[in-house]
Amino acid sequence: MEDRSIIHLNVTDFAVAVERLQDTSLQRHPVIVAPQQAARALVYDMSEEAYGDGVRKGMRLDQARRYCRRARILTPRPRLYRRAMGALVAKVLPYTPLLEQGEEDGHLFMDVTGTHRLFGPAPDIAWRLRRQVLKELGLDPVWSLASNKLVSKVASRMVRPLGEYIVGVGEEAEFLAPLPLSLLPGLSAQELGLLRDFNLDRIGQLAQLKREQLAVPFQGRGEYLYAASRGQDRTPVIPGGTGGSQLSREHHFEGDTADPGELQGVLTALIQVIGRQLRQEGKVGQRIGVRLTYSDGRGAVRQATQAGGTDNDFLLRQLALTALSRAWQRRVRIRSCILVCDRLLPRSRQQTLFVLRSARELQQEKVMTAMDAVYARFGSGSIRLGTAC
Repeated sequence: MEDRSIIHLNVTDFAVAVERLQDTSLQRHPVIVAPQQAARALVYDMSEEAYGDGVRKGMRLDQARRYCRRARILTPRPRLYRRAMGALVAKVLPYTPLLEQGEEDGHLFMDVTGTHRLFGPAPDIAWRLRRQVLKELGLDPVWSLASNKLVSKVASRMVRPLGEYIVGVGEEAEFLAPLPLSLLPGLSAQELGLLRDFNLDRIGQLAQLKREQLAVPFQGRGEYLYAASRGQDRTPVIPGGTGGSQLSREHHFEGDTADPGELQGVLTALIQVIGRQLRQEGKVGQRIGVRLTYSDGRGAVRQATQAGGTDNDFLLRQLALTALSRAWQRRVRIRSCILVCDRLLPRSRQQTLFVLRSARELQQEKVMTAMDAVYARFGSGSIRLGTAC
């Protein structure tokens, strides 16, 4: 298979960077972005100065204030960040259609494999794009280049807030070996704790273990740890489009909860909203992610995928519950949850000739059609999925 060229572009502390474009006086102060009116406000983003004082995303605002007393506190403006993200995406798209964007967070993956005949070598593309974004948008991204998404993401973490990093083909394992395990994407706090129990704190130490040794304590996750610690990742860059690359809904519990039934009920309600929006927009979602925030401010994110995508509430709910079971690994109460549906694709108008859907799926589609008719006549709250469906 052809060696890939994956660029990871990252505008560090994206929300703060955008706010500083709007108000240049903020350049002289540490900045914390957080909803100030919420009873238990959590940090949405922070500047490098606040980060250096110990402030972290997801931390309680009152605690962040104690760590960085001189910080300016700003209320999040997601619409502003979405517009800025759209402008950033517009600058990148001319270089490659294989562009995967995150939320309004300034993160982009670009697959520029084979584009050298048009735009030159991959490092030249990254350099040119950084200068263009800085000149035309006022944003100064870091960038990294590697043969896959995992290594390019880790490399960009090595040069924040400013700089660039290139990991050559065949150098992935050597690059990762001396780095702390906390830099390896996708590891939960529980997994990191278990690795520490085994006296492992560097990625290279993890890479010395065999598949069989990892399978016992980590079960199905052992294969990911085996490959990731060696810098192996065949995950494709999946185009997300502009302005509509994902759908998300958030819920804050009135009181921190450890009740699985309550959390499943909330996810079911959020799935209904997202599923209906998918059908209205003629799209399907390939991945559902669940982001949990614990009562101690720590968080966890896990995903589940559906090949080909779906807009079926029942299937989306199963993905959400799978992601929830992967994310909720601590015996700690949950403060809030965010449900994200991404990797959106247009729904095909032509029925497939070769994939036979089960009678259950056909029945579910009829139910969804009937439910949408009820929504249209009586409103979105008129009917709900049961939590046992």
